[in-house]
Amino acid sequence: MIDGNGGTPISKGAILIEDDTIIDVGEKGKIKIPENAEVEKIYFENETLLPGLVDCHVHLNGFGDGRFGDDLALLPDEILTLQAAKNARSHLYSGVTTIRDLGSKHKTSLLLRKAIEMGITVGPRMILCGRPVAIIGGHMHYFGIEATGVDEGRKAVRQLMKDGADMIKITATGGSTRTSFPFRSSFNLDELKAIISEAHKFGKHTAAHLGSSEAMLNCLKAGVDTIIHCGYHEPDGTIKFRKEVADRIVKQEVFVNPTLSQSFIPYMDGRITDKKLIETKLIKEKKDGKFSKHVANIQRTVDMGAKLVAGSDSSWSTYPMGSFQYEIIAHVEDIGLSPMEGIVSATRDSAKSLWINDTVGTLEKGKKADILIVKGNPAQNIHNLWNVVTVFLGGKEVKKNGSL
Repeated sequence: MIDGNGGTPISKGAILIEDDTIIDVGEKGKIKIPENAEVEKIYFENETLLPGLVDCHVHLNGFGDGRFGDDLALLPDEILTLQAAKNARSHLYSGVTTIRDLGSKHKTSLLLRKAIEMGITVGPRMILCGRPVAIIGGHMHYFGIEATGVDEGRKAVRQLMKDGADMIKITATGGSTRTSFPFRSSFNLDELKAIISEAHKFGKHTAAHLGSSEAMLNCLKAGVDTIIHCGYHEPDGTIKFRKEVADRIVKQEVFVNPTLSQSFIPYMDGRITDKKLIETKLIKEKKDGKFSKHVANIQRTVDMGAKLVAGSDSSWSTYPMGSFQYEIIAHVEDIGLSPMEGIVSATRDSAKSLWINDTVGTLEKGKKADILIVKGNPAQNIHNLWNVVTVFLGGKEVKKNGSL
């Protein structure tokens, strides 16, 4: 049993659950069962129990087939909501019991959560931003609220609070959106301060899409809580590590979600099988291209003390949901975390970045009984996270027929 805190696994672990909550956890034989309690015992021999995975970065509306978000937004809300429900189930079946959606069209993600609460469908626990906050024509503007100036920034946050959002997503640089500028700041510093301070006023955290060092510094000055992508780009697109940025990330204890696997999913999951293409795009790029430079900058940031958290960015671009494991494996094989550190980045620390580590992320007394069971020991071989046996959400086993 791996509890998610990074310590030595318990060779013969046991968990006592009442309703949806963990009552006791520890070595088999040392768990005290209340007198006269009726207990159902479930055994998993030669398998590993660990916390349900926490993916701190998803986009429920996507298809993972490579289409641009600009085109995705042209689909009716009803289609996107149905696709979001499919994506939520895929992630849950794969072992992800908590997700943070970082941008969906209109109220599609919020309405999906309502449908799950009503028992219409099943899905993981959801932390939702609703619509992302963007500048006019900025990244994901077609999903979100376009805000200009301090007053509109505050208004956007207040509107999202009314909608039922749990946090605020800011597209602080451009991205894949055709009308945006990927390596330039979108919001000005005074606008960022207004948006972030307004979110904090309501007790909500913030996460910012960031593809440039200048924008990262602005967001750090404004008090952002999570940096997404952490791209050390200059305005002309060149990659250059900026120590002053990393220093502030560490000093302010800001979480870093690097989204490493996004570019390489088609090559890793077998959808592209041409050997020459794989060698050219995946192997060469990882060794010599921009990816290797990005990884080196993330490694330096982590070595300086930054806290890495795992977020897949699926189902954006070519990354389908249900394959969060790629990102966790990248933390181990590309960044150099140990398998146990990779697990912690995708459980306890991701839950911390969502401000919900008091209820999920580890197997501890008083927390929700969200449990993943896999064959093999992922603390020895991180690839064993693919070997999903079953998943429990709030103490109930998740069935592939869409029930708990």
